[in-house]
Amino acid sequence: MKTFLFKVFSLTAILIFISVSFTGAQTPEARQAEARVNQITTDAGRYFKQGLLSVQDNRRPQAGEDFDKAVEVFLMSSVNVGSNQKLNGCYSQLIETIYLMEFPSAQKPPQIKNLAATCGWSVDNQLADGVIAKLVQKPIQTDAAKTNNGALISSAASGTANTSDIAQGFNEQKFEPAIGDELARVELTPEEQNVINTPEGQQQYQLIQLAIANKSFGFNFQMHPMVQQFVGYYQGRGRATMTTGLYRSGMFMRMARRIFREEGVPENVAWLGQVESAWKPQAMSWASASGLWQFIPGTAARFGLRRTAHIDERNSFEAATRASAKYLKFLANRYGGNWELAMGAYNCGEGNVDRAVRRAGALNFWAAYPYLPQETRNYVPNILATILIANSPQQYGFGHVRPAAQLTYDQVRVPSSTNLSLLAQASDTTVDYLRYLNPELRTNMSPPEPYIIRVPPGKANGVVAVFRKLPAGNRNTAAIAKTAAGETWQNISNRTGIPVEQLIAANGGSNVPKGKIIVPQTGMVKSIAYVRPTTTATAPQTSGITIVKAQAGDTVTKLAQRHNASPVDVAKFNGLFPNSILPAGREVKIPSR
Repeated sequence: MKTFLFKVFSLTAILIFISVSFTGAQTPEARQAEARVNQITTDAGRYFKQGLLSVQDNRRPQAGEDFDKAVEVFLMSSVNVGSNQKLNGCYSQLIETIYLMEFPSAQKPPQIKNLAATCGWSVDNQLADGVIAKLVQKPIQTDAAKTNNGALISSAASGTANTSDIAQGFNEQKFEPAIGDELARVELTPEEQNVINTPEGQQQYQLIQLAIANKSFGFNFQMHPMVQQFVGYYQGRGRATMTTGLYRSGMFMRMARRIFREEGVPENVAWLGQVESAWKPQAMSWASASGLWQFIPGTAARFGLRRTAHIDERNSFEAATRASAKYLKFLANRYGGNWELAMGAYNCGEGNVDRAVRRAGALNFWAAYPYLPQETRNYVPNILATILIANSPQQYGFGHVRPAAQLTYDQVRVPSSTNLSLLAQASDTTVDYLRYLNPELRTNMSPPEPYIIRVPPGKANGVVAVFRKLPAGNRNTAAIAKTAAGETWQNISNRTGIPVEQLIAANGGSNVPKGKIIVPQTGMVKSIAYVRPTTTATAPQTSGITIVKAQAGDTVTKLAQRHNASPVDVAKFNGLFPNSILPAGREVKIPSR
């Protein structure tokens, strides 16, 4: 036993000696890199803990801003997060934890303590437990959120929605109210209900029946007075809603028709999208149904739409449209090819429609109508009315509406975890427009996998050319600059602060700069913009911004701390990185807190 202990102690001493020797042998550069990593995790941890306190105090918008800043510390650090084990683990868990706090679920609560352990943060256990308890408690279910038999309703629903899956969201989620929620509450007036009883109404009714019999709409459905009553609603007080929908349909309807046709679904059924979302990809219903086609999380997963910390494919253009077509085809097959029942089940779930069909004793929507939830009673005639108007807009008083131009874009596969800021520079656009074209992205970074991103039309080849120049190791720690005719590497070096040899090396050894060039962002960066000399040290602005002059040896972080400002905020505001080195006299804008 003594011999065994002696060996253990000897081995421990050797390991300690090796560790000490190794630590002592670290180069100044290695120690500087380690200090930088520690600084990044410390800064991110400070914002994360502020976010937890904001959640605890029910200040969700502020929590969203705090969590954004925690993530941005990594994105703006000019350090290759993926190549550092500590940073990569901390960053990945941070994204996942924030996601789980945005979409709380008792089945999978956020692992705040595990995140703190990975990142080396000191998070009070009581605070962590309190935040989790606050997030995963079940929301109170109101009477308005129930059907007549107590079951939750939502579009693209499979059975009932799980209240614990209802998304809370922070301020960065730019969702819009889904039009379906409004249409579900519509009560037809006596005048709208009486439209069928006029001579014009009777004639119109017969013409519609003839068009259906001739299969003019691509599928069979049963004409009913309520369909014509909703046509009357849209010709009157619902005119603005129909006008907006017909206009926005131009952006997506061609794509929707193509995908529905490919999946064997009648093309006109795609007008369901107008009743669901008015063709707004970021529409969100009260029951957390999201996107053009208003999928709730459970049904989205059934039909292959991923929902992770990085993407929510319910908001994707193509993927969600295809999933919608597949779901509708599945439902039509379930109900013997009856598209009215399929649309009804898309709205309230197969369970509700199955029960209504059993009580009616027939696979017929209008026979099952009295037994369906009120929302679904409005939903199907709404879609049929929309189809009638969309196919004959002139006849119903909407001939003046010119659909918007089709939304066009190029698609390009980008490497994993690509910063949208870099992609925006490469495609001559803004991060906001890239987020608009890619509404499924949940952060300003692509997923940690090769991913197809939409960019403005005509820009794909330019993006590919830029990314071919970018070394994988510093892909997200570089900037892209445009060159003017006749510029030399020395000119560019003067205005960027990057040595000529580094610029040439970053751009494949080219002797002459052409088009877009790569500007490496290292600790040697002086400035990405031209320096404008000034004679005053500070200049207070009426817009809530103070302009200050950098001193010799200043970094953005040093300057920000000297003026009691957030380094991340200052860096973002000036298009720099927190560790960018500033030349003496460089003007920097300090946003007011």
